[in-house]
Amino acid sequence: MSDRGKTVAIIGQGYVGLPLAMAAVDAGWSVIGVENSRAKYEGIAAGVSPVEDVSSDLVKGAMAAGKYRITNDVSDVADASIVVICVPTPLNDAREPDLAILESAVSGIAPYLVNGTLVISESTSYPGTVRDVVAPMIERLKSSSDVAIDVAAAPERVNPGDVKYHQKNTPRLVGGLDAVSTKRAVDFYNTICDEVVQVSQPEVAETAKLLENTFRLVNIALVNQLAQLCADQNINVHEVIDAAATKPYGYMKFTPSVGVGGHCIPVDPMYLSWWAEKNGSKATIIDESDAINLGMPIYVSKRVRELIPASAKTKRVLIMGVAYKPGVSDVRETPATSLRDDLIAQGCEVGWLDPLVSEWEGLTPVSVDWECDAAVVATAQPGMPVAAIAGRGVPVLDCTGSFAHLENVTRL
Repeated sequence: MSDRGKTVAIIGQGYVGLPLAMAAVDAGWSVIGVENSRAKYEGIAAGVSPVEDVSSDLVKGAMAAGKYRITNDVSDVADASIVVICVPTPLNDAREPDLAILESAVSGIAPYLVNGTLVISESTSYPGTVRDVVAPMIERLKSSSDVAIDVAAAPERVNPGDVKYHQKNTPRLVGGLDAVSTKRAVDFYNTICDEVVQVSQPEVAETAKLLENTFRLVNIALVNQLAQLCADQNINVHEVIDAAATKPYGYMKFTPSVGVGGHCIPVDPMYLSWWAEKNGSKATIIDESDAINLGMPIYVSKRVRELIPASAKTKRVLIMGVAYKPGVSDVRETPATSLRDDLIAQGCEVGWLDPLVSEWEGLTPVSVDWECDAAVVATAQPGMPVAAIAGRGVPVLDCTGSFAHLENVTRL
């Protein structure tokens, strides 16, 4: 990796950074993957991918070709002409933005950036983060005032487990702090993506990313609330949704669920809400939608407990599927946690199983033969034994709409 001009360093080798690294390798770049998690670093160094969307063989092949190397030494960014930051931006306990990991990444790389380096932030955050947080930190911590650094935003658009959309065919939004930064970032992503959308400033790209997931949060909340209203009046909400979906314009279908999870939908809209409040306004529709979705696991807990037969001597409930979405093992922000906690608070004994998750918050799954009085499908994982459990006569509440055809299954 001696050609610095064709070398990119990617900070963070998780769900965002590692797919980007492999896409960059495929586009002809030499890639330095920087990872400070010891377990993740050691796993990748051994050729084991921690991400479902990236095969271990792909990582091994890139390393064998000399086009990818993993490091835990942040000073290695000096060997790259472009540094892309792909680290998490979660919420704190007050459900407000927590930029600690992003700030740590920026402060870590800043002293080692070489004159002319382009720094791109893919980390989702509130409008103004690149201009008011990232760039000033770099200016303050860089090795010399003579070192000139270009800075841009290109928020990630990664959908783990999606076999249709990936780095190449998902359009990328790019906005730099100036014309040079923008052009350099656009040129970089043009080597990787089929389409790059240039916007006027980083704030546009940052806000657009938040809008994308706020759109989903609000519409999921709408249909989750509608599900409760329809259930109270004995109206089949799924028939309602299917009927509305026959309209060929002005409608997009969403279905009820146990809630929202993952690294985007429960998190990103709250960055927008916090930013609005910081600027003296209120994003009331976001706050209301967040509250509705956070309340769904409590509603689902009530619905599944109502399925427990009156003759049952116990209150044992099985949760099936604890990852936040089908096809992945990721349990970040999974609504199954709140569902489990409320069931326990209501006196239930709770077991869980998920074909893709071997451990969840220090707990191991129960066997398929675990005796229970009711079950709830929170996530429709492939290979889940819903038919076998319902076939034993166990009443099942299906929050995914995938198993409504089975006997003893009630759809949310």
